[in-house]
Amino acid sequence: MTTEQAQKRIAELSEKIHYYNHRYYHDSVSEISDYEFDKLLEELEALEKQYPEFALPDSPTQRVGGTITKEFVQVRHKYPMLSLGNTYSEGELIDFDQRVRKLLGSQSFEYVCELKWDGVALSMTYRDGLLVQGVTRGDGEQGDDITANIKTIRTLPLRVQADKLPKEFEVRGEGFMSREVFDSLNEEIAEENEKREKEGKKLLNYLANPRNAASGTLKMQDSAVVAKRKINAYIYDLLCEENPFATHTESLDYLKKIGFQVSPHYRKCSNLSEVFAFIKEWETKREHLPVDTDGVVIKINSYAQREELGFTAKSPRWAIAYKYKAESAATELLSISYQVGRTGAVTPVANLRPVKLAGTTVKRASLHNANEIARLDLHEGDTVFIEKGGEIIPKITGVDIGKRKIGAPQIHFIKNCPECNTPLVRNPGEAAFYCPNEKGCPPQLKGKIEHFIGRKAMNIDSIGGKTVDLFFEKGMIRTPADLYQLRQEDILALEGFKELSSQNIINGIEASKNQPFSRVLFALGIRFVGETVAEKLADYFRNIDALAAADKDTLINVPEIGEKIADSIIAWFSDAENRAYVERLRAAGVQLATSGSREMLSDKLAGKTFVISGVFKKYEREALKELITRHGGKNVGSVSSKTDFLLAGDGMGPAKLEKAEKLGVKIISEEDFEQLIAG
Repeated sequence: MTTEQAQKRIAELSEKIHYYNHRYYHDSVSEISDYEFDKLLEELEALEKQYPEFALPDSPTQRVGGTITKEFVQVRHKYPMLSLGNTYSEGELIDFDQRVRKLLGSQSFEYVCELKWDGVALSMTYRDGLLVQGVTRGDGEQGDDITANIKTIRTLPLRVQADKLPKEFEVRGEGFMSREVFDSLNEEIAEENEKREKEGKKLLNYLANPRNAASGTLKMQDSAVVAKRKINAYIYDLLCEENPFATHTESLDYLKKIGFQVSPHYRKCSNLSEVFAFIKEWETKREHLPVDTDGVVIKINSYAQREELGFTAKSPRWAIAYKYKAESAATELLSISYQVGRTGAVTPVANLRPVKLAGTTVKRASLHNANEIARLDLHEGDTVFIEKGGEIIPKITGVDIGKRKIGAPQIHFIKNCPECNTPLVRNPGEAAFYCPNEKGCPPQLKGKIEHFIGRKAMNIDSIGGKTVDLFFEKGMIRTPADLYQLRQEDILALEGFKELSSQNIINGIEASKNQPFSRVLFALGIRFVGETVAEKLADYFRNIDALAAADKDTLINVPEIGEKIADSIIAWFSDAENRAYVERLRAAGVQLATSGSREMLSDKLAGKTFVISGVFKKYEREALKELITRHGGKNVGSVSSKTDFLLAGDGMGPAKLEKAEKLGVKIISEEDFEQLIAG
């Protein structure tokens, strides 16, 4: 490769990887597999190593880190990062509103309400469209330069086209670690500790909470480690010498347009009543977000009015933070009980001496899993601290070690299922322990039936959990298929059932036979096959028999289906009892196929197997897969001796190309493919 070719290839790869990154992290679209993406990145890294003079200042290789920072340099903020005044009451918000009205006189104004993320405040400077510096808040006047670590945040653009903004501008945001990533890291620590325990080595400490984990990660010296921890960021502010926007919301809309990740959870409010409504709405909804949040930030929308309101010595007069109260209480841990779910996952629950908290009497608290019991280092009879935010079941946040009884035994997670005494198992990479006796463990059997009748599954709303318990106890049902064998006279024979209620149950079961195939597939309860995955599978395979017969290559070729889901589906249909269960549903008249058939265009590709790799000029990859299927062909994910064609686009995976050439698989272009289907 000549130097000119190398320079051109580096530029092409950089542009392509930036594009795929944007599509994945901002549009939630994965146009190529992780393997193909990694191969492109590996090729770019190798070329940059060989020709460092051609590496671009915003090269995507910076995302994977590798820079070692011995000491973080202190940087003075161009615009001080002032703290906000906090309030915990509506009365103080009314006072804030009155102060604003007094200062603005007769002017009308708008508020903007934003969720207050529980993370790390960050400041990023862009010059000529390039990210040139990332700094922590520090003391508000100066912070640490952590640019190398900031560049590993994949949702933060390294380069933007910001025509409306001046040559240099700054964005502020919150760096955070999602709960999912946090839990995954603690699971990795648990696995490492199991090895260390066997080897007699010192155990690692678990991460305390997502905020501390994010803060500690961003101050790590090795940016490659930072990259692996998947720190994310929401951008919430724009600062520059001459702001071209009149309002805060206009600037947020523009930042989002040019590639920044702006949280969608903000709202313009014309008065304080709307602010209170936003606060109340998110008091419980926030618990369902993937990121921790501890309050709401209320800001004046107009930049001109912000300037008029000005600042105090410590904070702006045009903004305030309302923080939700996390009430806490201390009580005695009486015991721990263990609940078994429909998937066999065993969840520990703390039984407490009753205590008043957030207006209710609390008797139980969630402990999540074995890792949490170990992290808290619980002993019998401990005095524990509990909090209740938006959760239905409060959680234990700590232990009062000073009140621990001398010699109190340490609590260890159980070894056997509390319901059927089967030894528990723990899958690699998972925090939960499972009971593997899915065919005989009563809570699992009943849980599968309750899942089957659920609103998003077969929607048999005439039956509830208590009815399932009763029918199960009386031996009337053991699997969901047994529901279709129930007779009204058998239900009437039970205490408490009348003609109308029993007929409603029969009618509800009968009506469920009209639920579409995707709902039935979700109702089966195959592990990892949620509502969305079930819809994808139903649309792709059209009927249960095609799905049951699919091999792994075929399954992972379906959009959003990875190896873990594919393995679970294959394992489920490999079980003879599950296949018999499907046949019983078929005999009952349940919908096991999508109505109507996919329109076939021809059989010109019948018997031919294709692998697609790269980027194409005319077609998206999913469109090509659809064309192959509708012309009678078959898509697979990897090249083998059984592959007929490798359909190659720009930037195709070098490994696929090498394997295809080695096996003699015919490599065709987009134009060649069009000729094939044109005949």
